[in-house]
Amino acid sequence: MLLERLRAAPPLTHCITNAVVTGFTANVLLATGAAPAMVDIVGESGMFAGIASGVLINLGTPTPEQQAASREAAEGATAAGTPWVLDPVAIGALPVRTALAQELVALRPTAVRGNASEILALAGLSGGGRGVDATDSTEAAADAATALAQRYGSVVAVSGPVDLLTDGERVVRIANGDPLLTLVTGGGCALGAVMAAFLGAARGTGISALSAVAAASLVYTIAAERAAALSAGPGSFAVALLDALASVQPDDLAAAARVEESIR
Repeated sequence: MLLERLRAAPPLTHCITNAVVTGFTANVLLATGAAPAMVDIVGESGMFAGIASGVLINLGTPTPEQQAASREAAEGATAAGTPWVLDPVAIGALPVRTALAQELVALRPTAVRGNASEILALAGLSGGGRGVDATDSTEAAADAATALAQRYGSVVAVSGPVDLLTDGERVVRIANGDPLLTLVTGGGCALGAVMAAFLGAARGTGISALSAVAAASLVYTIAAERAAALSAGPGSFAVALLDALASVQPDDLAAAARVEESIR
């Protein structure tokens, strides 16, 4: 099981992520069993992407420094064969991040994770959602996700009440999770980091990128369910999610998974 492998050899997970979620993302990675590193300085990010196990590039607060660091990290990861995840936060209506997302996706990330409106905007089929919030359903983005996966050779993960993941041929739907994830800042962004960690753990194993991304989603969403059962609201949920990520076991996943796989 990939979760056991990750915990036995914690993947160094290089995150360029937004200022709102840096600490939460690092804690999520630590709780899951990975080793976070938040390296977003030009002159370091490309070098670090080459030695990391996996990389996340999240466009939540793309300052000029982070824009340059993101380009550098994507190029460094590509050159070194390091798997990397693009999270095109709030693209569509906002021009700076939209242009940057289009530039970065052309570098063929290993995976792209976003909500339905972000995935539709990345495919050029909508103007995006309401800020970071989706205004489209997951299923409405299914064709866009498939097209992006086929165009760039990436796994595309559409987050929502039922997550939809595709490599352009196979489609995996994961119905686990809890609405409290939407009430915690960084709930979606941290998932992108977990995907980068699982891709790093899968490196050299023959496990497909789709399987690694699906494993990350499953661990995260089942932990969310376990945390929600113990929580009174979003504050206690955020803490309980870290505990649940640290304690969830492969047997828990097998028992709780609500997964459907199909071929396009």
